[in-house]
Amino acid sequence: MRKLVALVAVAALVAFAAPAFAANPFMDVPMNHWAYDAVSQLAARGIVTGYPDGAFKGQWKATRYEMASVVARALAYVDMNKASKEDLELLKKLVVEFKDELDALGVKVEDLDKRVGALEDGVGGWKFYGHMRFTAKWAGENGTYAGARGGDTKFSLDRFRLEMKKYVDDKTWFYARTHFKGGDGTLYSEGDVKLIRAFANISVWDGTADLRVGKFLVDWGNYATDFLGWHMNDDPITDQDGLLGFWFNKNFNMGNFEAFVSHQEVDAAADGAVASKDAYFYGAKLAFNFNENFSLAAHYVVTDYEAASAGYGDVQTWWVEPVVHFTPQIRLVGDYYAQDNDKVGSYDDSPSAYRAYLSIDQEALGFTSLWLEYANYDAGFYLYNNPYAWVAGDPSSTLGGYLKYDATVYNVLAMQRWNDKWGTYLRWLKADFDSTATDEVTNWTFAVNYWYTPNVVFELGYDKCEIDGTDWTNKPTADDDMVWFRTTVFF
Repeated sequence: MRKLVALVAVAALVAFAAPAFAANPFMDVPMNHWAYDAVSQLAARGIVTGYPDGAFKGQWKATRYEMASVVARALAYVDMNKASKEDLELLKKLVVEFKDELDALGVKVEDLDKRVGALEDGVGGWKFYGHMRFTAKWAGENGTYAGARGGDTKFSLDRFRLEMKKYVDDKTWFYARTHFKGGDGTLYSEGDVKLIRAFANISVWDGTADLRVGKFLVDWGNYATDFLGWHMNDDPITDQDGLLGFWFNKNFNMGNFEAFVSHQEVDAAADGAVASKDAYFYGAKLAFNFNENFSLAAHYVVTDYEAASAGYGDVQTWWVEPVVHFTPQIRLVGDYYAQDNDKVGSYDDSPSAYRAYLSIDQEALGFTSLWLEYANYDAGFYLYNNPYAWVAGDPSSTLGGYLKYDATVYNVLAMQRWNDKWGTYLRWLKADFDSTATDEVTNWTFAVNYWYTPNVVFELGYDKCEIDGTDWTNKPTADDDMVWFRTTVFF
């Protein structure tokens, strides 16, 4: 097979690109040649290069090494553009055909297969995936742990999540997540079903920005996570799922700009607590990456109630977040928050908060990773989430909503991945509340993970919680512990 014939097949891989071609650089391929367009297109995109004398020499037979080089460059090109399913099938066949030559060129075929697989995810029909998580818990004193409240034993299908994604066209893709909670072991318990997210992501502004419309997540937090990615802390302000509205993101050379606006409606009869909590919830974020070692982000989030009552009031939160990367594996992050609260009551209407953490990957230390966090919250500060509620239950339940007291939190996590089967982690959390009774919560956790297969993980954990305080209305002084066994299956 002559060189021109072989390369025309590769040209099909980039035929979906814009039809305007650069001028043909090869003196031996005239404009009236049958392969002129294909050769011009490949040359314009850097997939074929020709010889030092300016000739293409298409009458020669292409060596297998030349074809392997073309295949590798073609893959790099379609990696950055949208290809059809047929294009990818052809590319896969070429990768298999020239495996030995690609290896000799230092291009790992295994890596190419993964990249082709990733490209395939973006074309064709629907893509479905998700996970199932089942947890058995055995707690000590009844009621101390939210995760086993109502008894010292609780078996629960925590979640069955089904996620789906489809590329609608070259500018739009759709994503949805449904959450099925399987009940808590009660006879005939059916649990519940929720549509957590469902949005269309539309490429706008000549492809340099994205607009999402529908039900989406806004999450500007930084998290300590376990081996499976479950959060061990939460963001005090964002990490708001199921927002109904619009989200916009624009990237630029040094960072990005994000903004969202949503509206929440609460059924007053179903809620029972307030006459109306209908509100607009909106915000914006501007982030700058000054260099590989330092970045800075500024945030602004507002909850604007339409008819605030029963102690609810508008909340405005500003915060800045500097990030210092000492190395790719070691970073220091800080957050400083300021609020303007209109809540009815005796709380400070201008509280502040700050937190800082040092994150060190296991790659840097060798035997463990580390997360070292310190946080301080003023009384009256409004936390949209409890930042430290976690797998064991809710031992620090007063860290949510409007804080009654000043609070100081220490959070330490150490994780050890021993091999591809075994991992362990340890966590210590302490929350001090500046109250007359000197309320204090201390929490220890230890867990072992075992990967039976890459998609099936077992976890055995132990958690101990000590609560010291006499003026809590919902928690007595307690010394309790809990053991859990969790099975997670990804599909």
